[in-house]
Amino acid sequence: MSTMNISLPDYLKSFVDEQVAGRGYGTSSEYIRELIRRDQDRLNLRRLLLDGAASAPAEPADAAYFAGLRDRVGGRRPK
Repeated sequence: MSTMNISLPDYLKSFVDEQVAGRGYGTSSEYIRELIRRDQDRLNLRRLLLDGAASAPAEPADAAYFAGLRDRVGGRRPK
């Protein structure tokens, strides 16, 4: 694992220390890693949403569509 040093103003360091103590993190590094993972997830979701918005329109999701999904998930063959 690589090491990275960051500098924070006192008020931000106090905030991080409070989050570590109050939310069950073992170290400030664990807290920062969690924040980075959440940001990665947010960026990935944004990319997926933008890709979906830019894609071609699909068939409407009507009652028959959802019935077919239920059949497939339930292991039944479509009628």
